[in-house]
Amino acid sequence: MSEYTRDDHNIEGDLYEHYRFEVDPGQSLVRIDKFLANHLENTSRTRIQAAAEAGCIIVNNKTVKSNYKIKPGDIISIVLPHPPKEIEILPENIPLNIVYEDDQVMVIDKKAGMVVHPAFGNYSGTLVNALLYYFRDNPLFQTGEHRPGLVHRLDKDTSGLLVIAKTESAINKLAIQFFNKTIIRRYNALVWGNMKEHEGTITGNLGRNPRDRKKMFVFADGSEGKMAITHYKVIEKFDYVTLVECRLETGRTHQIRVHFQYIHHPLFNDPEYGGNIILRGTTFTKYRQFVLNCFKILPRQALHAKILGFKHPVTGTDMLFESELPDDMSTVIDKWRKYVSTRNHPGE
Repeated sequence: MSEYTRDDHNIEGDLYEHYRFEVDPGQSLVRIDKFLANHLENTSRTRIQAAAEAGCIIVNNKTVKSNYKIKPGDIISIVLPHPPKEIEILPENIPLNIVYEDDQVMVIDKKAGMVVHPAFGNYSGTLVNALLYYFRDNPLFQTGEHRPGLVHRLDKDTSGLLVIAKTESAINKLAIQFFNKTIIRRYNALVWGNMKEHEGTITGNLGRNPRDRKKMFVFADGSEGKMAITHYKVIEKFDYVTLVECRLETGRTHQIRVHFQYIHHPLFNDPEYGGNIILRGTTFTKYRQFVLNCFKILPRQALHAKILGFKHPVTGTDMLFESELPDDMSTVIDKWRKYVSTRNHPGE
C-alpha cells in the first residue's frame, strides 16, 4: 500500500502540506486524480482536478496536472494556502471598522498590522479570528473553514477596504466577479523616485522568488509564475518620492509591491522589496534624518486600498466605497509636500 501521512509543515511560504503519499512499488500507472479520489475520504475527483489546476498537487517537488500518470516511488503532496484543520482557529473579540453591512456582505476598512487569515506563526489576532467572533451566530462561520467569507485579501501591513461574504451564494457571486475582473480596486501608494511618465502599465509574470519563497518575483521572460497587470497614474510628485494611484487588473500576491520594485520604484518603507532604505535624494544629514523620521511615522509599506467597487451579489446594485488615507500615510505625504516646498522656496 502507499504510505500516507498528514501534517502541518509549511513547505512554501504560506503554502501548507496537508497530505503526502509515497506510491507503492507495485502500483500500476494511473491518473493522479483517480488515485487521489480513491485515497482521500470525502473528496470528489472534480475537487481534486480543481486543486491540480490551481497548482496544489505536487509530485517529486513539481506541480502536475490532473492527467499526470503516477509511477511507483512517486512522492505526492497536496498543499493549500492555509494550515490543516487540526489547528483550531478561535473566535476573538477584535474591533472591526465596518463601513457597510447587510444580510449578504460586509465591507471593512482594515488597519495596517492586521493579518487577514491565519497562517504559519499567525493563528490569533487575525481578521478571521475577528470574523468568527462577530459572526458567531452565522452558520457559514461555524464550518471550521480557515477563510470563511473571504474572497480576496490584503497584506498584513496594507491598509484599506475588504469585502466579506456572509452567505455561500454571496461568496460564489463575488468570486465570479473577481475571476471576471469586474471588481473595482484602486490603491494609493507612495513610491521612491520621481516617476517620469504620468501614467502607465506594469506587466510581468509573478511567482515565488527562487531565492526566498516568502517573497514574489517578476519572471520577465514568462518562464514561470502567472501574468500580472498593474495600471498606474501619478497623483502628486515630491521630487524624491511619488504618490500614485494603482488599478489592479489581476490580483496576485504582493502584486503592486513587486511590480514597482521591478521598475525601480519600490514602495516607500517596504522592507521586503527594498523600500526601507534611502534610495533617492541627497547625502546631507538633514535629508537623511527627515527620511528616517518618515519611516518612524510610517513603519510599513506605503500602500492603502482606497476604493472598492462590486455588484451586490443579490440585488445587482453597483456598490462603491472609498476609504480616507490612514493617518500614518497622510502625515508622511504632508511632510514630503512641505519638505519639497521649503527646499524649492527657501525664503517662504
